[in-house]
Amino acid sequence: MVPAAGSAVSAFDVVTDFVVIFRTHSDIEAQIVRGLLETHGVMSVISSEGPQSIFPLSVEGLSAVRISVHPDIADEAQRIIEAHRTELKNGQVVRLRDEFEALQHAIGYRFRDRGLLEHGMTHTSRANEDVSGGVADNESMEFLGDALLGFVIADVLFREFPDYDEGQKSKTKASMVSTSTLARQAERLTLGDHLLLGRGEEKTGGRRKQALLADSYEALIAAIYLDGGIEHARAFIIREFTPLLEEARRVGVAGQDYKSALQELLQARDLPLPEYRLVGTLGPDHSKLFEIEVLVNGERLATATGPSKKEAEQDAARIALEELRIRN
Repeated sequence: MVPAAGSAVSAFDVVTDFVVIFRTHSDIEAQIVRGLLETHGVMSVISSEGPQSIFPLSVEGLSAVRISVHPDIADEAQRIIEAHRTELKNGQVVRLRDEFEALQHAIGYRFRDRGLLEHGMTHTSRANEDVSGGVADNESMEFLGDALLGFVIADVLFREFPDYDEGQKSKTKASMVSTSTLARQAERLTLGDHLLLGRGEEKTGGRRKQALLADSYEALIAAIYLDGGIEHARAFIIREFTPLLEEARRVGVAGQDYKSALQELLQARDLPLPEYRLVGTLGPDHSKLFEIEVLVNGERLATATGPSKKEAEQDAARIALEELRIRN
């Protein structure tokens, strides 16, 4: 919540070409408010009329710290601040809520350096819109998280599935670290709600894009590793993937032809054969992902993505099988 010490201005004060929308005597409070605005895609500038205080309360004689934004987004910025404001209670200032508190609770891990989590949630579209050049995107963290996830899953499969041959282990691993699987894991954590996106990506539904969610999930794994080490990262992955590993053990996911299994299940229920359709493609030509949907009787049962149409169809069939088993 926004501390009561700071004050949103009632009449817009124009500084250069920007509008002052918040004034406080605390540099700490100013940084908190600026961080809140940035999580909502509103870029701001901090300026000072004089010496700043480390105390989050108004002290007579100290000059104000001001937060300014472009006039076009001033109203939006003030609405965001007011939505996070609380009153002064019992003489104590209540600070801005931690924007990542819900996410930390969902993942079962509390960061010592919250900046790592923020870095992991920062999409390249957000970094590209930062004119200061001080915002780094999470692409390198995606790379690291992908490697960590692959290693941990491979290690678990090696230890817990000794009867699987190399091909079966590879297929099971590929299924678990696929874009569609990671996107579903991200959706379960409502990861999309916490992403820091550029305005363009926000407008085009970036918080719901499978590829973007999967990448951010990998970046989250990297952030946990960088903050707490390999044991914390491994513990998170094991917690997250235990249900999938149990399912693999129960139904023998590894070597299964999901399209054939889906066809057999539909025939057993006197339903028509499935239909696979290409919804579209994602990413550049050198790393293109194909998005496939599977329909039965005109009803879409599942959608999945993969580096080839064949792999996407198999993953879509797997998800459709899970859906039909839940309904039965």
